[in-house]
Amino acid sequence: MKKLIVFTGVFLMALTSVHAQSDSKAFQLGAKGGVNFSKLTGDDFNEVDSRTSFNAGLVAEIPISERFSFQPEVFYSGQGFDIQEIDQDNVFDTDQNVEYQLDYIQVPLLLKVYLVQGLSVEAGPQFGFKIHEEFDSEPNSDGGDFEIDEDDSYVKDFDTSLAFGTSYKFNSGFFLSARYTMGLTSIFKDDTFFENVDGKNEVWQFGVGFMF
Repeated sequence: MKKLIVFTGVFLMALTSVHAQSDSKAFQLGAKGGVNFSKLTGDDFNEVDSRTSFNAGLVAEIPISERFSFQPEVFYSGQGFDIQEIDQDNVFDTDQNVEYQLDYIQVPLLLKVYLVQGLSVEAGPQFGFKIHEEFDSEPNSDGGDFEIDEDDSYVKDFDTSLAFGTSYKFNSGFFLSARYTMGLTSIFKDDTFFENVDGKNEVWQFGVGFMF
């Protein structure tokens, strides 16, 4: 959490500095939100299903040239995966319906390229800070929730991934977006039961937003 506070502070200071030096008419801030379809990839996670959750946060666009922009963002992202009862051969050795919730604050730093007016593609690194971890053995009922304390967690606090996406922005400022993020390293800590387990975050995001 300390890393998140420091990183977010530096991020906001840098954004403010860039805004102060840029053309205020060109610089844009906005809000975005949408749906997540997330899971873990790796040999030990072939039998897991995706978890459906949501994302919501802030986005900025800083023009570099007519076609290129820098797009930093900060947003909440509900991630994790599901294990269905019929999928008994899994790394958690369970035959229950399970939802493993891994929630992050994600900070992507994207290069945005406009192909034609309004239509763009984007790519860049993304830095994730874990803020919540929960094991739900009965995702369709009121019971079964077990929040995992940081001291008992096998999952790293920090995650790095690559993001690739496309968006279309209307003249009104309203935009539609689709994005895929691919984890670069295993989310599991070293020197734990899962140290040899290869599990990387994978997320598809579809959403809407508005630039002010």
